[in-house]
Amino acid sequence: MDPIEILEQKAIDAAINSAWEHAIIHNESILKTDKKNIDALLRLGFAFIQVEKMDQAKIYYKRALRLQPSNRVAKENLERISILETKKGNGDMGKNISLDPSLFLEIPGKTKSVILVNPGQKNILAQLMVGQEVFLKSKKRRIEARTKGNEYVGSLPDDVSKRLIIFLKAGSEFSAHIKEANLNRVVIFIKEEKKGTRVNRYTSFPYDIQSNLDEMSQEEEATKESDDREIAENDLNRLAEDLTNEEKEYIPYHTDDQDEDEEE
Repeated sequence: MDPIEILEQKAIDAAINSAWEHAIIHNESILKTDKKNIDALLRLGFAFIQVEKMDQAKIYYKRALRLQPSNRVAKENLERISILETKKGNGDMGKNISLDPSLFLEIPGKTKSVILVNPGQKNILAQLMVGQEVFLKSKKRRIEARTKGNEYVGSLPDDVSKRLIIFLKAGSEFSAHIKEANLNRVVIFIKEEKKGTRVNRYTSFPYDIQSNLDEMSQEEEATKESDDREIAENDLNRLAEDLTNEEKEYIPYHTDDQDEDEEE
């Protein structure tokens, strides 16, 4: 492996671990040897966005465009920077993010990287930062990812939504963080934090995401019907108690002597 390849691997590893300052150092070292290294220029632009040094990011993306005028990544990120500069100082999106090195650690069955569908508006997506927490909001038939300020980021695909809706109804809890984001594509990393007792024997994220869906749906429906019956019975019992109390309160009390007098 030549020195450039070693530096590239170090730069990639640093980015994966969100060690942006190290990523910047490694990519700048690459450019000292190879000034026309497009990948290093793009990685530098991205790293400078993450540390919120937009002027530096623009320099490297523009250098990439001079070498490759049709480079889509450079064009999209320059547009993103333009939006960020317009929105500067507004909102709290992407600010003060402290990344845990193990944040994106894959755990079979408990974590999943998901590409969102129907992504939100560009002015929202432009402000997303790697490692930023987003929140899963359950709708009727889908689950949306939203920022802390409740801005819409995108929706989970139908198959993942259907599965997680069942798990959420059963009491499971999940965390979600931005893993990748640009103006047209957002990837979030979902992790199971707590599993509901009713789905304890099922895996949150199996290899086949459709696995056990019908079975889980039937169990959830049966549990709901059982809960409804229990609620109805409890309501009837409370109603009976209330009626009994009302009878005791409003029906006149007769002594034994009064009853005898009435009979005579």
